[in-house]
Amino acid sequence: MGNINAIVDSFLHPEIPYFDAEHLIVGSVTGTITLVLGGVIFFYINRLKKTNIERSMLLDKLSEARIKAENSDRLKSAFLVNMSHEIRTPMNGIMGFADLLKSPDLPGEKQQEYIDIIKRSGHRMLNIINDIIDISKIESGLMEVVLSDTSINEIIEYIYTFFKPEMDNKQIQFSIRKSLPDKKDIIKTDHEKIIAILTNLVKNAIKFTNTGSIEVGYKIVSLIHESMIQFYVKDTGIGIPKDKLNSVFERFIQVGTQNINTEQGAGLGLSISKSYVEMLGGSIWVENNFNHDQEVVGSTFFFTIPYSNEIRNKLTQVETQRTTPPVGQHFNLKILIVEDDEVSDLLITTALKKYHHQILHTQSGDEAIRICRNNPDIDLILMDIKMPLMDGYEATRRIREFNSQVVIIAQTAFGLEGDREKVLEAGCNDYISKPLLINNLIDIISSHLPIEQTKEDALPESKKQVRDSI
Repeated sequence: MGNINAIVDSFLHPEIPYFDAEHLIVGSVTGTITLVLGGVIFFYINRLKKTNIERSMLLDKLSEARIKAENSDRLKSAFLVNMSHEIRTPMNGIMGFADLLKSPDLPGEKQQEYIDIIKRSGHRMLNIINDIIDISKIESGLMEVVLSDTSINEIIEYIYTFFKPEMDNKQIQFSIRKSLPDKKDIIKTDHEKIIAILTNLVKNAIKFTNTGSIEVGYKIVSLIHESMIQFYVKDTGIGIPKDKLNSVFERFIQVGTQNINTEQGAGLGLSISKSYVEMLGGSIWVENNFNHDQEVVGSTFFFTIPYSNEIRNKLTQVETQRTTPPVGQHFNLKILIVEDDEVSDLLITTALKKYHHQILHTQSGDEAIRICRNNPDIDLILMDIKMPLMDGYEATRRIREFNSQVVIIAQTAFGLEGDREKVLEAGCNDYISKPLLINNLIDIISSHLPIEQTKEDALPESKKQVRDSI
């Protein structure tokens, strides 16, 4: 019993030395065991706490992932519903007015009106498809920045020229402001993306502005480490609700009101613009404009990109190399159309009716090679890119092995950034994306070959206007 009391005292009063010779060994062993057990317990308690913290963090991450997944599903569902509406609406115009054109007693002016409606509906659908492609490339990380020497003043002037007729139709005053003189406005950036950003912002301004003015411009903003070009698009429209200022750049989101017709738009333009700005190393935001009475009188969208006029040695941009047509040669063409879609084949054949003396047709790449071997006098090949078995890239490479003179123009429905580079590397002279615009196709062909219509195939003057509207 004495031994036990001594041991207990050693635990209760560790400051008192325990040197009793009779109990020295027992005290030493017991103390050691106690320290070991205490250390083990302390270790497991700490490990348990760490495990609980890790488990709590994991639960938080899982909860966050679940919320993101739910939001993603919600946005995708809203996107699909919106896309269904956006695609069906222009399709309604195309198919409906195409049926009306069948009426035998339809006056000529009504025919032209319906054709114009069909064309506008087609352009609207193409814009939707382009937006979907851009969002897809951005999400997958395939969108590239293509640098080139870019004149900011020329872009501002282009935007003005492009949108001025639409502004005049709505009786909106349109103005631009440039802060740099010519030649000092040259920077190294992605020309097409800057135009796309400004185009989306100006379209948005027009959409929500019924009266007043819209102004587009830029200025140089000096920061600590660099200078930025700050673009702006200012309007006198309805403004943006305060609680929506941070959400207007989200994907598939439309900020509208009951008084404004917002059905024309997939809710992707501002999101695409935000992604482009960030890819170019800048930022984008929006502010409401207020009058003296603190009433909202429109909004201003701002975005910045780095300002640098240094010339870099390497560019990722590939310029199209076009040949100059021989002077003094005028002839009708022998053309090979390589196209697996019957409607596209018919469209090209009809469009080129007055520019050829013979057209050959095939739906496959390997057959195109055989035809070219047997017809070395072919002047022009319109090569579809996506075909079964052998695509247009491979067919072009094979043809170039034995014919380096024939003009090959690629045509594709992909319409993605980088397609031009691919077709040029394969050996094509040029490139046009579907849907084919007839005037654009003729311009591209005439930049490589001197073309002249035949008298017997020339369209009557009265039908030229209808033809150009197709």
